Amino acid sequence: MTNNELLINVEQALNEIRPYLITDGGNISLVAIESNVVKVQFSGTCSDCHINHLTLKNGVEAIIKRHAPQITEVIEVK
Repeated sequence: MTNNELLINVEQALNEIRPYLITDGGNISLVAIESNVVKVQFSGTCSDCHINHLTLKNGVEAIIKRHAPQITEVIEVK
C-alpha cells in the first residue's frame, strides 16, 4: 500500500467513527502517520472526556486497523 493509499484508508476509518463523536459534541482529526503509528487529536467534548482513551483504543484504533492492517498503534497527541 502506498503512503497516499494509507492516508486515504485512515481518513476513511476516521470518517466512519466521526459521526458518533460529533453526536456527543466532539471530533477527531488526523495529525500524522509515522512508522505505522497514527497520531490523532480529539477536539470538542472528546478532548476533555475522561474515557477518551477507551474510545481511542476500542473504537478508533480498531476501525483504523480494519482499514489499514499495517498500522500498529493509534495514539492521541494534544
